[in-house]
Amino acid sequence: MDAVKRIFVEKRDGFDVEASNLMADLRNNLGLTAIEKVRIINRYDISGLEGDSFEKAKNTIFSETNADIVYDEILPEDKDFRLFAMEYLPGQYDQRADSAAQCVQLLTQGERPEVLSAKLIAVKGDITDEEFEKIQHYLINPVESRKASLEKPQSLDMKADRPQDVAVVEGFIRWDDEQMQEYFNSMGFAMTLSDLKFCRDYFRDDEHRDPTVTELRVIDTYWSDHCRHTTFLTRLEKIEIEKGALTKTIEDALKLYYDSRDELYGKNSSRDVSLMDMALTGMKLLRKQGLIPDLDQSDEINACSIEVPVTIDGKTEQWLVQFKNETHNHPTEIEPFGGAATCLGGAIRDPLSGRAYVYQAMRVTGSGDPTVPFEKTMAGKLPSRKITTGAAAGYSSYGNQIGLATGQVTELYDQGYVAKRLEIGAVIGASPKSNVIREVPAPDDVIVLLGGRTGRDGCGGATGSSKAHTMDSIETCGAEVQKGNPPTERKIQRLFRNSVVSTMIKRCNDFGAGGVCVAIGELADGLTVDLDKVTKNMTDWTVQNLRSPNLRREWRSCCLLMTWNASSAKQEKKT
Repeated sequence: MDAVKRIFVEKRDGFDVEASNLMADLRNNLGLTAIEKVRIINRYDISGLEGDSFEKAKNTIFSETNADIVYDEILPEDKDFRLFAMEYLPGQYDQRADSAAQCVQLLTQGERPEVLSAKLIAVKGDITDEEFEKIQHYLINPVESRKASLEKPQSLDMKADRPQDVAVVEGFIRWDDEQMQEYFNSMGFAMTLSDLKFCRDYFRDDEHRDPTVTELRVIDTYWSDHCRHTTFLTRLEKIEIEKGALTKTIEDALKLYYDSRDELYGKNSSRDVSLMDMALTGMKLLRKQGLIPDLDQSDEINACSIEVPVTIDGKTEQWLVQFKNETHNHPTEIEPFGGAATCLGGAIRDPLSGRAYVYQAMRVTGSGDPTVPFEKTMAGKLPSRKITTGAAAGYSSYGNQIGLATGQVTELYDQGYVAKRLEIGAVIGASPKSNVIREVPAPDDVIVLLGGRTGRDGCGGATGSSKAHTMDSIETCGAEVQKGNPPTERKIQRLFRNSVVSTMIKRCNDFGAGGVCVAIGELADGLTVDLDKVTKNMTDWTVQNLRSPNLRREWRSCCLLMTWNASSAKQEKKT
């Protein structure tokens, strides 16, 4: 492995807008008025880049000569400043480092180097040790980052021990309720204790064996609220409406639902009353009445789609217009930038997997008062200001990188959102109908996984969004926040505009929080999957083997899974 080179990059005076804004933030929101100046220095550790190539990259990719000052190996010491470094947790997606490595590879036309980045914060002023700690606590979110060492590593080639084989939960089918409760408390499942007992009874009576930890984790993922919509499918046996200003309106809406339901299913239907049924009944009734003939129906589980005639250069052709909205309330609470970014990215994935090009978005959020002083932050929560500003930055960053216009942004401020953030992203996309081929997968078809490196979330990406959270959640849910990769998702959008590519796809599904175990399973009634051929996340030192309980993988927010028509692929080898 090549020697590690280190450079520090700092904006020149007049260009240091980020540092100036941070100083204002610390002075105004933390009350640290003694701060006189703040410096932000980006640190890069680079391996696999030598000589002229390193010099070119240093002054074109890692820095801009007119705007940046670059220091080689050692940052000049200034005793007037107190300094600390922060970096992403191992395995967490670092887009700055990833983009730099990709750009270097384009520059050199050679092997991709290893790059790690960190951010150094230097503060000048008469501040106490407690105030300096307060700054670090304010800036370092333990869900995604940590305080970094100031020492340069000898190598960037970090390795982890090979994980042990998947454990069998010995004695599971013979456990009594007390033992089940103890195991349930130790595992952090999203499913309920009753669900776990159901699993025990199933493996005892049908499988006649103990399950593995992975099997229970996969079931937990499938049964999570995120994947199964447990809350919305809950049977409502009795509905009471509180008295208030909107009582009459809600009563009328509920009566309309019951009347529509009777017309749709019949008056004596045994179908459950649920929030999901309320959401879908109107559309189903319109379809039954023949009032939405443009509705596009298929076996794919993607965005809502309608057929629209579009006139282009005097020629009318049929297009599919697709709609999708997504919420990322809890992820945005504990990791504002990544949570809001992937709220948009997640909304994009569904129409994208429907082969549509997403061209417009809308964002609606609910936030606590961002002007509340840092000291009054609710225990176990990030400050409202940090959530609000971080989420806005994350959403706009993702939208800008993928090239998506957001026509409406509305943020509602209310005390009710202090305990639970609201983060909604909605998108619309379109494609020529002729570009979308929907067929039933056949035995000779190949499953193609397409995407890029992202965060550390495994099965927990779904279950984390489905749990009841406590004051300790921010310390334990780091691997449960989905992360996106907008540059790769943008490439896939452009790829799918090519009809030669899109018409080779028989069925396509996006990789949501459920990951490999859910996304592949939704493609067909039966599949053969060799997990050893599924690329793992990042590098080997950041992940466990795919056969381990966490099922960590590379395929995340920008990823799609397709059944590829094998015969078409043979005809289009060049593509």
